[in-house]
Amino acid sequence: MSDPDGLLLGAGAGGEPEPAAVPDPDDPLALGEYRPGSAAVLTDAERWPTLDAEAAARLDRWRTHPAAPTWVHATGDRLTAEAVERTRTPLPLEGWLDEHLATARKLPFYRGRAGLSTLADFPPIGRADLAADVSAFVPLDADLDRMLHGTSSGSTGAALVIPDDVEEVARGFHLLFDLARRAGVDWTPDAERLALVWVLQQRQAFTYVSLISGFAHRAMARVNLDRRAWRAASDRSRFLAAADPQVISGNPTSLAELLSDDLRGVLRPLALFSGAMALSGPLRAELEAAFACPVIDVYGLHETRPIAARTDDGPFRVLDRRVLVEVLDAEGRPVPEGTMGEIVVTAGENPLLPLVRYRTGDVGRLVRLADGGVAIADLEGREHTEFVTGAGTRVPSVDLTQQLQSHGALGWAVVQGASGAVAATVVGGDAERIRAALERLLDQPVEVTRVERLIDLGEGKPRRFVSHAVDPGRETATA
Repeated sequence: MSDPDGLLLGAGAGGEPEPAAVPDPDDPLALGEYRPGSAAVLTDAERWPTLDAEAAARLDRWRTHPAAPTWVHATGDRLTAEAVERTRTPLPLEGWLDEHLATARKLPFYRGRAGLSTLADFPPIGRADLAADVSAFVPLDADLDRMLHGTSSGSTGAALVIPDDVEEVARGFHLLFDLARRAGVDWTPDAERLALVWVLQQRQAFTYVSLISGFAHRAMARVNLDRRAWRAASDRSRFLAAADPQVISGNPTSLAELLSDDLRGVLRPLALFSGAMALSGPLRAELEAAFACPVIDVYGLHETRPIAARTDDGPFRVLDRRVLVEVLDAEGRPVPEGTMGEIVVTAGENPLLPLVRYRTGDVGRLVRLADGGVAIADLEGREHTEFVTGAGTRVPSVDLTQQLQSHGALGWAVVQGASGAVAATVVGGDAERIRAALERLLDQPVEVTRVERLIDLGEGKPRRFVSHAVDPGRETATA
């Protein structure tokens, strides 16, 4: 799977080898990896080892529903009966950090480094270290038979392949289940309602139907709300009305689309999960009012997995799992509690990518909650930006990301002026093809400047996207 919303995997993840795919010759902006069926190589029995006749019929029903979108992908959780049971239980926390550091010392990345006795002895690492050689962070004794792969676009835009573990991905669904339970939600299998729908709002996306083996084989789906993803204008509301999803996850862009006239009245979720971008207070309030359910905001990265969550506009409570958060200054030194700095995470949930002191590029401060818990306050970093086309319609920045990456850009900064004209600075890639693709996408004049190094985009965490053409009266979720 390849998507910036990979934070809320939920269930149904099951990466498969992706054969080369040919783009649609009738659509110059079409990307081959989104051609239906281009990455499906496993059988259903391999995707769901515990599949029974009732579950197979349920899967077929949603795959062939007359109002369903064109499903681009096919994927499953690949869990045996024993694995299903294991993933219902969180990983034990007692002594986890000591075990985690012992594993990390044996990683190829740290080979030859002495003095790594405590957490503070490990140097902070960043995305560039993973991009240079992610295999150097995979334990030599890792069970690669359990490996999937996902990608993350990150803050600089350079795509990063991440090794995912089938059981850890499935355990992510149970984390969502537990967060919903803590918010007062009774989430149990309910007839044929889809247990979970993961919504996106972008020009092209991986979409699929899957089954959650650990949730009575109930169905879930990854759905693109972009109207171009549906055969008929009414299919979007017809399908979601029939699916009647219990829980919906997405980013603020896609969740805001749920407020559209054709969707607001047909959905009755028990809870909404937001991730991948900053959720604004006004949007949260509107979602809560429209659907009368908790909106759970989850902070995390694909690399680290979920880190913290909140159900209001206060600090993000650090989750009670194998995650440790530090806040460091520009020189990599811990700052006093309550002081702003860069959020650095030691993450031990994914056995295929044990990270120690990973720089997120986001900033915030650690605070203590009344019950003694640790939380992240004043979180800043990831941004959500919309661009305006020549016709006045809005385009989410993820659509630009797809085109930039497909033409070889390793990083970028794209700015749209108040007039609508766009100036893009890209690291690497084919500048002329990038210009042509962005002009087709936005129907606006585009100027592209090519530079050689990521540092040429600016120090720290450069803003990838800025638009001054968006109506200032509309609230957007930015960080």
